[in-house]
Amino acid sequence: MLRDLIIHSSTTDVEIALLEDKKLVEYHKDSIDGSGFNAGDIFLGRVKKINPGLNAAFIDIGHDKDAFIHYTDLSPNLLSLKKYTSEVIKGKTTHLSGDFLLEPEIEKNGSIEQVLSKNDLLIFQILKEAISTKGPRLSCEITIPGRYLVLAPFTNHVGVSKKLENKEERKRLIDILHEIKGPNFGLVARTNAATVSKEEIINDNNELMARWKKMTRNAVKESLPKLLLSEMDKTLSIIRDIINDSFNRIVTDDPMVYQGIKTYLEKKAPSMLSILYHHEGDTPLLEEFSVSRQVKGAFGKTVTLKSGAYLVLENTEALSVIDVNSGPKINAQADQDLNALNVNLEAVNEIARQMRLRDIGGIIVIDFIDMKSAEYKNRVLEAMHAAMKNDKAKHSILPISKFGLMEITRQRVKEQVNIDTTEPNPAKDDRIESSLLLVDKIEREILSIPKNGFNKYLLYVHPFVKAYLNQGIFPTPWKWYRKTGIWVKILQDSSLHLHDYQIINKQSKEKVK
Repeated sequence: MLRDLIIHSSTTDVEIALLEDKKLVEYHKDSIDGSGFNAGDIFLGRVKKINPGLNAAFIDIGHDKDAFIHYTDLSPNLLSLKKYTSEVIKGKTTHLSGDFLLEPEIEKNGSIEQVLSKNDLLIFQILKEAISTKGPRLSCEITIPGRYLVLAPFTNHVGVSKKLENKEERKRLIDILHEIKGPNFGLVARTNAATVSKEEIINDNNELMARWKKMTRNAVKESLPKLLLSEMDKTLSIIRDIINDSFNRIVTDDPMVYQGIKTYLEKKAPSMLSILYHHEGDTPLLEEFSVSRQVKGAFGKTVTLKSGAYLVLENTEALSVIDVNSGPKINAQADQDLNALNVNLEAVNEIARQMRLRDIGGIIVIDFIDMKSAEYKNRVLEAMHAAMKNDKAKHSILPISKFGLMEITRQRVKEQVNIDTTEPNPAKDDRIESSLLLVDKIEREILSIPKNGFNKYLLYVHPFVKAYLNQGIFPTPWKWYRKTGIWVKILQDSSLHLHDYQIINKQSKEKVK
């Protein structure tokens, strides 16, 4: 699998696209405003209100909406964190040294009133970004991620990512972690640490400790609330978390972003400098890699599959619903259950892609086409597990119920990505589906026409669309002919809506269904 990371930066935002075999699987668009409040950011905040009924507290960290923390997110080592925070803001210490004595752990099922009070000052970390009407969700279980390790203060635990299964490698890493960890600091080796030299792991640990010391120096009392440590910018955090030898290219059109990535790779992964490119061509970067076209096609309410089947996606604050529909191209001669299986299996891969692409989190209910066969239902379940194997977000998948529904829970840490894919209608004062998608839709229908010895068809479209399709030295019908062997003559019909069309068999005068 070829993997490309495409980064386009403008004065207002940065767009990051992850392509797998040229297909868009992840898309991030973030404003460049330096406002903070991202998952992973660490703040010095003040307890604003205790809510015993929720067993939770509301915290002022400077966000428009009060942040929220539940008792279960407080961390067993809360008392140690409270003691340390108190010493730091008074300037008594700037480092969690071996002289610091850890306090007893709090009860697992205790009450928040017993451990927090109004106006308490404490170090918090954003667990989930603000979503809809809700403020950020916080945690007191502070962690600082690096390329190979995760630093966890107030504990002496060491561990290795569950995704790293080799027993010998796990033992090697555990031995290194026990050797290099400092008192009152836990370490967890990430999947990227596999086969990495001891020296590189030590360097990563030293950098994490330096970040921790910088954070605690920032906590000396000034104005509150206060950002103590920001997660690195989105581009570098993605590179840190996912970049590996499977990547083919990292391409950016911004000289400053290019230099920043180059500096990071020189320090962390010098062997990967050869795949970093600065795009300087006349064609815009997102057009060069068809990112813009794929974004237009992937973020609408309806997503069409190659077979003509389609998905309908509906979102609410509590859950997302995905409906699988067979469309008009289903093989009427084949077994009904087999037809349903084939459509459902095709839908599985696109659904897994859509969840990553839109970062859909929470509860997701998928309404597959009904299948009577238990074997077919199990095949769809296995296919979904395989399709979501590369999804970094924590998730759980339940088998298809007797109603044909599959339920999935997927980790949600930020607002779902929603992009308006419509464009102004030149004929009326409203908005319509992107014209880029219309050409793709017509082409898919032409590709599905069976080759039966007669390959001449008439395509009736709106005059605007006809002008668009016939432009250029090699107009669109010629490209279709080269690809399919079918010649399509384009005719205009002013009675058609801008996005309506008809394909007619020139010989039989029948409409292609």
